[in-house]
Amino acid sequence: MKFATYSVDGQTYYGAVTDKGMIALNTDFPQWPTLLDAVQADGLAALGQAADGKPVSHQEYQFEMVLPNAPRILCVGVNFPDRNAEYKDGSEQPKYMSLFPRFASGFTGHDRPLIRPPENETLDYEGEVAIVIGKSGRRISQDDAYDHIAALTLCNEGTIRDWVRHAKFNVTQGKNWDCSGAIGPWLVPFTDAKQLDDARIITRVNGEVRQDDVLSRMMHPIRREIEYISTFMTLQPGDIIVTGTPTGSGARLDPPQYLKPGDVVEVEVNGIGVLRNTVEDEVV
Repeated sequence: MKFATYSVDGQTYYGAVTDKGMIALNTDFPQWPTLLDAVQADGLAALGQAADGKPVSHQEYQFEMVLPNAPRILCVGVNFPDRNAEYKDGSEQPKYMSLFPRFASGFTGHDRPLIRPPENETLDYEGEVAIVIGKSGRRISQDDAYDHIAALTLCNEGTIRDWVRHAKFNVTQGKNWDCSGAIGPWLVPFTDAKQLDDARIITRVNGEVRQDDVLSRMMHPIRREIEYISTFMTLQPGDIIVTGTPTGSGARLDPPQYLKPGDVVEVEVNGIGVLRNTVEDEVV
């Protein structure tokens, strides 16, 4: 079962995704006005039960960012060995992971355009797996880490490259342009370690494979990410961790190949699905 946030005629719903359309579920659970509320209440199983046998509510709709009111989004940077080598600074595998925040306003939904701003044209792609926390915890051990995951989704962690170079110690301003990235299309409930341990990320631009790697090669595996992050902050249901992107982003190609209007970017992970976005210039 897959769950999404979507809109029809300006009204937002959440529900179960089927081959024939969406099964709206928010009216069945008035105590959970949004999909985030359902996640925070450990309600994904109840959503699945309610959707079983229920007719399709909407056949025409637009996907929204899957958790548009996500309270906290943390991203792990430079988390594959080849990605570390791309920086050509001679550094060994880092002992600690790089982290930075992103905000929900920086993401759009599946089949929606990524927006390139007029201030800078270095819009880049980064295909990643994102995990959604389902159980709160502090100082979570690696052995227990997967018990705290509610669901998986995909992320194109779109970045304005020139703006991550504006300061010495942070990348926040290059990572939070409105609708520069995407998270979705849906949440896939997390039930088996193999969903992550055997996952392969492929990112395509206009059909050309640009990124292709497996999560098992991460320098800081997801269990370690949860352990490390929960050391300094209490992870809460609904928090999203964007786990890291492989080598092959546009900035690291020779010459660099940034996204431009008309491009189509697809992030695919076996067992989760495909997150697809076009690119448009911002209308100002």
